[in-house]
Amino acid sequence: MKAAVLVDVGRIEVRDVPCPDPGPREVLLRVTAVGLCGTDWHIFAGHGNYHRDERGRPIPLAREPQILGHEIAGIVEAKGADVHDLRPGDRVVVDQGRSCVSEGRSRPCEYCASGDSHQCEQYQEHGITGLPGGLAEYLAIPAVNAVRIEAAPDAATPALTEPLGCVVHASDVLLRTSARYALQSGKGGKGGQVRCAMICGAGPAGLLWVQYLRNVLGFDGMLLVSEPSAAKRAVAERFGAETIDPTGADLVDAVLARTCGRRVELLVEATGSGTMLASIAPLVRKQATVLLYGHGHAGVDVSVLSQLQFREPVLLSPVGASGGHEADGRPSTYVRALRLIERGRVDVAPLITHRYRSLDQVPGAFTGDYAAPDYIKGVVTL
Repeated sequence: MKAAVLVDVGRIEVRDVPCPDPGPREVLLRVTAVGLCGTDWHIFAGHGNYHRDERGRPIPLAREPQILGHEIAGIVEAKGADVHDLRPGDRVVVDQGRSCVSEGRSRPCEYCASGDSHQCEQYQEHGITGLPGGLAEYLAIPAVNAVRIEAAPDAATPALTEPLGCVVHASDVLLRTSARYALQSGKGGKGGQVRCAMICGAGPAGLLWVQYLRNVLGFDGMLLVSEPSAAKRAVAERFGAETIDPTGADLVDAVLARTCGRRVELLVEATGSGTMLASIAPLVRKQATVLLYGHGHAGVDVSVLSQLQFREPVLLSPVGASGGHEADGRPSTYVRALRLIERGRVDVAPLITHRYRSLDQVPGAFTGDYAAPDYIKGVVTL
């Protein structure tokens, strides 16, 4: 089969590789769609290598090339002998993480047992930690990691189940965490309800957050989005946010003006920018909730946290799409995220600005399109 293989930092080649055989508890998928994520570019550019040896040391790409892609949809092509609830032809989305539940371990670790499967003590991820990812014609995964698609006419949109699942998980963490300002009425909080929330960045994550706050959680307060791209600001406004161009105005002054000097009670940092991280403190109200969602934050001294510490925020850093499991062992977070997409409560189609019709287009997607001014999200369809 063909696969887009990361053979070195900054270099992807389309190669012929062996097609996997599904094990007894696995299904073989013909991959139909793969979303391109910021984590993929992070690995591609050499800013991170999550493929580690038994001592936690990165394994060089020259020794073990990787197949990226962890936002995956596909069609069941074949199934193992112990799989009875899926059949060839079923359309599915994939939880890319292998945990105690997906591996069928008789004694799950404490994290899997408590519903935090993406923190599994033996956790591995397709497309991230060295296991082959979705940028290939076929992929073998545990059957319980495959969630059946009920209704999605567009082949590309189900691939965004994984990034929406990350927002679902982060929101769950936010809602169950005791804080001064409650996001929803009747949920406690000695400072009352959040009046103004702010999302830093209108990339795919930020735009999913806008919709989740408005359409799923029913947040009807002021929702600000800081984003330098006019095209992305327009999408955020379409989804119900007020936007600020941080290149055209001082961001702190703009937030103070919009909130009548109150500042924001909830801030979601979805850029991964070190510069943005250093700017958070004067944007938030004392004892606000700050959710660090974007990853990276390179080029900034950790001393910037001192100013934030003095505001005494509730600081959250959820990661991945952890959650409990359905009765059949399938990941609840992915089921919830997929149904939100299928039922139109979260519209992911406007986020897909670039579509690639073959694996041969993947090298160009990584070397050129990501920096295009209109780029929000790319999806490879096969």
